[in-house]
Amino acid sequence: MSTKIANAELEIMRILWREGRPLSFAQLREELANRKGWNKSTTQTLILRLRKKDIVSADFGDTVMYSPNISEQEFLEAEEQNFLNKLFDGNAKSFVSALCRNGKLNKNDISEFMSMFEEDDDTK
Repeated sequence: MSTKIANAELEIMRILWREGRPLSFAQLREELANRKGWNKSTTQTLILRLRKKDIVSADFGDTVMYSPNISEQEFLEAEEQNFLNKLFDGNAKSFVSALCRNGKLNKNDISEFMSMFEEDDDTK
């Protein structure tokens, strides 16, 4: 299963993850029409793409119900690793160093990280 999810596809996944239960096409379509202004064919196309990637499954009962085949946590972990691999050769330390060098993390942020590390050490 590929975890590559396009931004538009991610809109559908966020709804499925948030609801935590299978949803019908009508339920997905209604929310996406209201929130994004998407028409029926856009939603159909995106669901079809997700099904082809085996990221979403369909249960064909009286009403077709769609469910995610990957958890949000699994997706986030894969995306984090892809990001690190692509930009920092898989090295998280290099990423954090870049954030510090570029002023994206201030001293308070760094102190919070240090507290997290200390808490982690305390639990071992």
